[in-house]
Amino acid sequence: MTGSQREITFRFLAEPTDVNFGGQVHGGAVMKWIDQAGFACAAGWAGTYCVTIYVGGIQFERPIRIGQLVEVRAQVVYTGTTSLHVAVQVSARDTTGNQYERTTHCLMVFVALDEQRKPVAVPAFVPISDEEKELSNYAQHIMMMRKVIEAERRRFLARIESAPHKPADPPA
Repeated sequence: MTGSQREITFRFLAEPTDVNFGGQVHGGAVMKWIDQAGFACAAGWAGTYCVTIYVGGIQFERPIRIGQLVEVRAQVVYTGTTSLHVAVQVSARDTTGNQYERTTHCLMVFVALDEQRKPVAVPAFVPISDEEKELSNYAQHIMMMRKVIEAERRRFLARIESAPHKPADPPA
C-alpha cells in the first residue's frame, strides 16, 4: 500500500567479490548497496518508480571486512511534492558478534515518476516517533545547506566552463 512502507532493511554477508585492493569491502560496493536500499524504500513509499537525484554526506567511517554481516537500513524521513528524502545507514558486525557498528550514513533524494517518466506526487510523510521527527528536521536542515552548496557548485562550474581550455602538456 502506497505511503505505508516507511523503511526497509537489507541484511547479507560481505562477499569476496566485494573486496578492494586493500582487502576490505570496496566503497563502490557500499554505494551500490546504499542506492539499492534507498530505491527500494522510496519506491515502496511512493508506490511507483523513483530515480535518485541526490546522495549526500557519504563518509566511510570504518571498513567492512569480507565475511561480516552487513545491514543497510533505509527510511523515509521527509517528503516534498514529488520528492522523497531517505536516510540510509550501513552497519556491519562479525557473524559471531551481536553488536552492529555504523560504517556510513547518508541522505538520498529521489523523485517519483509515472509511466511517462514525469514527476508524480508522493504521499506526505508525517514523522511519528521522536527518532523520525529528529531525522525529518535533519533532512530539512541538510536540504537548506544543499541549496547553498548547489549555488556554489553552479558558480564554480560556470567559471571553469567559461575559462579557455588549455591542453595538457605533452609527455617529456
